[in-house]
Amino acid sequence: MHWRAILRLFGILLLFYSLNFLPSIAVSFYYADGELGVFVSSMLSVIALGFLLWGSNRHHRQELSVRDGFLVVTLFWIILGMVGALPFMFGLHLDFTDAVFESISGFTTTGATVITGLDQLPQSILYHRQQIQWLGGMGVIVLAVAIMPLLGVGGMQLYRAESSGVAKDEKLTPRIAETARSLWMIYVLLTVACGIAYYFAGMSLFDAIGHAFTTVATGGFSTHDASLAYFNSPLIETIAIVFMLAGGVNFAVHFLAFRRKVLNPYATDPEVRTYGIIFILASLFIALSLYMTSTYEGVMTSLRYGAFQVASILTSTGFGTATFADWPLHIPLILVILSFTGSCAGSTSGGIKVMRVMLLAKLGMRQLFLLAHPRAVVVVKQGERPISESVLYSVLGFYVLYIVITLALTVAMMAAGLNFESAFGAVVATINLLGPGLGEVAANFATVDDVVKWLGVFGMLAGRLEIFTLLILFMPSYWRY
Repeated sequence: MHWRAILRLFGILLLFYSLNFLPSIAVSFYYADGELGVFVSSMLSVIALGFLLWGSNRHHRQELSVRDGFLVVTLFWIILGMVGALPFMFGLHLDFTDAVFESISGFTTTGATVITGLDQLPQSILYHRQQIQWLGGMGVIVLAVAIMPLLGVGGMQLYRAESSGVAKDEKLTPRIAETARSLWMIYVLLTVACGIAYYFAGMSLFDAIGHAFTTVATGGFSTHDASLAYFNSPLIETIAIVFMLAGGVNFAVHFLAFRRKVLNPYATDPEVRTYGIIFILASLFIALSLYMTSTYEGVMTSLRYGAFQVASILTSTGFGTATFADWPLHIPLILVILSFTGSCAGSTSGGIKVMRVMLLAKLGMRQLFLLAHPRAVVVVKQGERPISESVLYSVLGFYVLYIVITLALTVAMMAAGLNFESAFGAVVATINLLGPGLGEVAANFATVDDVVKWLGVFGMLAGRLEIFTLLILFMPSYWRY
């Protein structure tokens, strides 16, 4: 393990991250909200730590191995959570557990919160919450499209540019750095478009920017306790649906559409098509259920709330216009299933991902066919491309571990004092990067025990880092040379 080179890299990354306190400093200065010192001290603390790590290891420039990559990815996500928590500790005086939970929830684009009274918070603190989700969302995209495939995590080989609806001669760019720049460009353009749409739909400039950050990032943090229900606007909700769904699409597909200036890549990609079908069918089913149970009056009102909640849950955004836990019992269960499904690979969303669900379904169908025709040779394909057995085993292993961790965390949270509904809801909210849960955590995590919050942090990191990247660090064989 190249420890000194890893510490040097962390130092450089922290120095770059320290610049992200500048917008919060500007917001605090503009609104004179009294938090200027909080962000200046947070920035100086991160700069000092970055210089310490870089300066003491600046001569160690070894090239990192794939094995080092697992540790770097996991540790940097944790370090970001720690430094992002500084304004919450210095400004809101949250204890270490609450501050780290809030920060990790932001960077992993989960959206679960321990903070109440958002409408009374200083604008700079609110801006910081929104910004860390936006930065985390971009980090997720680069991680999923450019880095995870190199590590071969959980079948992520599928999510290389050339195997996500993009032909080999049309891959994004030949280098990770160039790929990251291309993805940043698309991400920024979507965010700007979302912010402009929100502003002209009636949001203030501050709210429009903040909600654009967390909509495209499919994060779900809001500047108001009531989330998007605060605005009570069908137009704003429609804009949110469009950009939440856009955030849930593989950004490699976005890249092709932007470069060619056509919409055809969305129609030809099998995962995006399936994702769209799931959204439409689930929206119609939930809307019909809401109407038939008289939860809302009128078909259009039911469709308004049903479609919004489906988009929010399917993309793991977690924005709310209603508390879905209070809806008739079969509807929350359908929404929980959708949260496990998630959106497309290479997107900002959580969950198992539509690509893996499709492959698991095809694996099941192949096994049924082989029962009737045991001598047949059946190749599983995604679109026109055959999928290797190694990738299929990786996807199956990912699914098994995902379910095992979900069950284990549910038991652990029940042991920490939650009832079954709240414990399962907390796990769904964290491992699927959803945000709102069920029972005691339907609105927030403010009242639960610290043990539950740390279990939630583990769940958020496991869900964000595609399970394998985190769990491999607990394998004794990983640490043997």
